[in-house]
Amino acid sequence: MIIMGHWLWTSVVLAALIFECRGADSVTQSTREVTAYEGEDVSLNCEYKTSLSAPSLFWYIQYTNDYPEYVLRKDVIGPGDIDDRFKERFDAHLSSITKLVPLTIQRVQLSDSAVYYCALKPTVTTRYTAPLQKHHVCTWVRT
Repeated sequence: MIIMGHWLWTSVVLAALIFECRGADSVTQSTREVTAYEGEDVSLNCEYKTSLSAPSLFWYIQYTNDYPEYVLRKDVIGPGDIDDRFKERFDAHLSSITKLVPLTIQRVQLSDSAVYYCALKPTVTTRYTAPLQKHHVCTWVRT
């Protein structure tokens, strides 16, 4: 329903999950909640710790009632890889100095509402992956 003279606000929830690797290897997503308007850019943080000299970091997306899907891989050496569906608006930059690999979503849309998580290893091998901890990113969409 649109009321003349008033804004209609719709809430979009983006979330991120922590995925812990074995031993001293781990990833931490410190962003619990971010608010943005449709069309703005959103950045989801991911800090990693690893004994690997040239790690690869992975980002995944999980829509409501669906299984996690591969978004992209960033490598310390080389360009990495990104799924064709996300090439236009999704990107990440891996820094071996700061140990960060934030995921940036440009021009956030209502359809970006999902759970996001990063990992030090390819993790999506089945249609179910149990999350360890959820982090929420809320986006306000002006319609």
